[in-house]
Amino acid sequence: MIANRKDDHVRLAAEQQDRLGGHHEFDDVSFVHHALAGIDRSDVSLATSFGGIDWPVPLCINAMTGGSTKTGLINRDLAIAARETGVPVATGSMSAYFADESVAETFSVMRRENPDGFIMANVNATATVERARRAVDLMRADALQIHLNTIQETVMPEGDRSFAAWGPRIEQIVAGVGVPVIVKEVGFGLSRETLLRLRDMGVRVADVAGRGGTNFARIENDRRDAADYSFLDGWGQSTPACLLDAQGVDLPVLASGGVRNPLDVVRGLALGAGAAGVSGLFLRTLLDGGVPALLSLISTWLDQIEALMTALGARTPADLIRCDLLIQGRLSAFCAARGIDTHRLATRSGATHEMIGGIR
Repeated sequence: MIANRKDDHVRLAAEQQDRLGGHHEFDDVSFVHHALAGIDRSDVSLATSFGGIDWPVPLCINAMTGGSTKTGLINRDLAIAARETGVPVATGSMSAYFADESVAETFSVMRRENPDGFIMANVNATATVERARRAVDLMRADALQIHLNTIQETVMPEGDRSFAAWGPRIEQIVAGVGVPVIVKEVGFGLSRETLLRLRDMGVRVADVAGRGGTNFARIENDRRDAADYSFLDGWGQSTPACLLDAQGVDLPVLASGGVRNPLDVVRGLALGAGAAGVSGLFLRTLLDGGVPALLSLISTWLDQIEALMTALGARTPADLIRCDLLIQGRLSAFCAARGIDTHRLATRSGATHEMIGGIR
């Protein structure tokens, strides 16, 4: 049953959070410290804009779940946290709703609890325009996420095995759904080549959703009778690698996948993301401590993001792209292989200095 699969996904995703650790390629990104760069905190705004979308903060609760009684309660609590903190929120994949309309409430509860917030509906790339519209209508959604998950489907015992129609379907949905479309991966990253194709399809925004957070290949492998796809555990590109690969593509991007703390959010913004999304850590926090714990965590993150922007001299999230960044380790090797100029990132505040007479 789909409901059982959705419950399995939540349980296994939460368990993964307990095992995450060690080096992440976000750790290969560091800011050059300029001791006189700081500004007054009262001059800092967290508001962000990308692809014609305006958010009050550069952080969202990204797609997680829905489709069962248990996951409906999770969506209710996520919506309450979003309402109280002002962060946008996404539903999980609404495929369960298309299969059984009786589970609609496990998704629509988000809008009931968060009537004025920015909510994203979520469908897979096999959805028809009619289904995409149904998802948007049910949620009264402000935007639609289309998730790409070939590797998850490949490992999933009951997953799809036909992917050739995904591109044409995305183009049809973009043209016919009536709200901004955000195409996202589910944890394996979007390459530059993929971003260029999405741009040409008319996609408004792409969420790179790279490797380093919840690993759906591992989740689906854990659901198999024999764990025979474990060799795919390291598949894909990390989120910072995808953001670097996206330089110059002219398609607004979001950063999700392995975002662990406010510094990772600010790193993602400095690498060109319009905002960052978090799923697994917020889920684990909610399951462990309920809505109060998640409210506290999100509020703390927003406060600390603003504090870091103040120290870096960034009045807005977009100003972070003027900060000097050092790219090291495995991420540096990725950039070398892909022809990405990291020297320019390490010295880019120089042009700003010449324009405004000092480091911001």
